[in-house]
Amino acid sequence: MPSTLLNDTFLRALQRQPTDYTPIWLMRQAGRYLPEYNATRSRAGSFLGLATNPDYATEVTLQPLERFPLDAAILFSDILTVPDAMGLGLNFVQGEGPRFERTVRNEEDVAKLHVPDIDATLRYVTDAVSQIRRALTDAQGRQKVPLIGFSGSPWTLACYMVEGGGSPDHHTVKAMAYTRPDLMHRILDINAQAVVAYLNAQIEAGAQAVMIFDTWGGALADGAYQRFSLDYIAKVVAGLKREHDGVKVPVITFTKGGGLWLEQIAAIGVDAVGLDWTVNLGQAREKVGDRVALQGNIDPAVLFASPAVIRTEARAVLDSFGNFPGHVFNLGHGISQFTRPENVAELVDEVHRHSRSIRAKN
Repeated sequence: MPSTLLNDTFLRALQRQPTDYTPIWLMRQAGRYLPEYNATRSRAGSFLGLATNPDYATEVTLQPLERFPLDAAILFSDILTVPDAMGLGLNFVQGEGPRFERTVRNEEDVAKLHVPDIDATLRYVTDAVSQIRRALTDAQGRQKVPLIGFSGSPWTLACYMVEGGGSPDHHTVKAMAYTRPDLMHRILDINAQAVVAYLNAQIEAGAQAVMIFDTWGGALADGAYQRFSLDYIAKVVAGLKREHDGVKVPVITFTKGGGLWLEQIAAIGVDAVGLDWTVNLGQAREKVGDRVALQGNIDPAVLFASPAVIRTEARAVLDSFGNFPGHVFNLGHGISQFTRPENVAELVDEVHRHSRSIRAKN
């Protein structure tokens, strides 16, 4: 799918190349804070109806780009598509979030797990990737911005598979990790193989960067994090296609609550490490130097403040990183559904404006 990128700032930043300004995209940038997203979701009938239909997924992926001058698009999907493809029966309960009809908690459950046939079970995702790439590209082959593909990490997927849904303390999955580590490692190994196949299929379909969301890695203790989360992210990274159609495909990983392990995460072969809002960005840059790019990390709650405060906080993040290559501006986690779109516009504008002024001082 050859195309010429009109805006490759995001990809160059991930490769720690100089850029005219700091690129920005937002985790969950296509979501419930946008009225147009809610209208499309209503037409789709449900979240799964939205996520499993390539036409709807393409529509909502493009919506934030039509509102804001963001520097990347991210595939609209869900991290739980992979365990759903394993036959666990995903559904979304109003007010409760995701639930699986079947959990994975014993020898028999684990024995039934298998790496899904991506083309047979998740074709709707790869079709959406290809369709979004086409929608981002004009008749002359000029693509507006790059497209990011993604997956949950093996550990984060296991949390939902064992718990059966979201959990405030991850009691069941952590108990398994300590009492039956053999079972947990078998789950994680299958998950890692599935994530490799899934992300490589997205790359083949047209994703120009991929991100691994380790949402619940920070729930683990030091030592357990390395054994049950980081080691398996490293296996995924080692199995990914890092080049497609002669172009490098950067890899980002993000462990929420993972600032403690920044240097270890940076050493597994990724191109960029995402950081949550608890991390001092300047100190993080000093620790990793030019080994990896950094992504983040303003507190999403800042977007509830006044425009003046939003702009002040955006400048603080940019000033903390400094005038160095290798920064992609993002939130420290996903955007809240209660955020005003007008406030997002203020943030995007200030990131572009202030980062240009920082570069001009060179």
